Amino acid sequence: MRGEHKNESNILTPEIVENFLGPRKFYFEIAGAKERVGVATGLAWTEAGGQIIFIEAAKMKGKGNLILTGSLGDVMKESAHAAMSYIRSHAASLNIPDNMFETHDIHIHVPAGAIPKDGPSAGLTIAVALISLITERSCKRNVALTGELTLSGRILPVGGVKEKALAAHRAGVTSVVFPDKNEADIRDIPEDIQKDLKILKINELDEIIDVVLN
Repeated sequence: MRGEHKNESNILTPEIVENFLGPRKFYFEIAGAKERVGVATGLAWTEAGGQIIFIEAAKMKGKGNLILTGSLGDVMKESAHAAMSYIRSHAASLNIPDNMFETHDIHIHVPAGAIPKDGPSAGLTIAVALISLITERSCKRNVALTGELTLSGRILPVGGVKEKALAAHRAGVTSVVFPDKNEADIRDIPEDIQKDLKILKINELDEIIDVVLN
């Protein structure tokens, strides 16, 4: 009969979404990822916004060389060297054997696709990955970090705090470590995101080691 219409409801399922949009191309979830020694969860800012990155570190017998691979810009490479210098100069307090650096090469890799990563925000994450590797303590995968590191261990502020927090929340991260000096930027994070994230603010690297490592 004219004027009549059926009140039909359609249930949206992952299968229907895939039929419309095609196979999934991006993966952000880390909640179920395995915690590993030498692999730290970091936060980066790209032209597309905040992004989760994983920084991996490995050691092998060698002569103290530092190997850097991945889509890294010059600033991130400098951050890696600074993180290594901090760890070497604090070897005693970190319970690292004196001859470890003379007998091993260290390899740092950022396996995060072809998008170049740069900017002063990875020093903290790199340092945590290295400390995890050398002390053989696994990193908690659901804790993400961002911050730049000085040679004395101070944590400097970074940019893109709101975007990084959104990326962490989207990926299933439960705790985020920010520099304390980013307090004003942290206030700009939406309240509903702040309720779901435990936000830790630090001034020094040694404040966070036992929180991030198992």
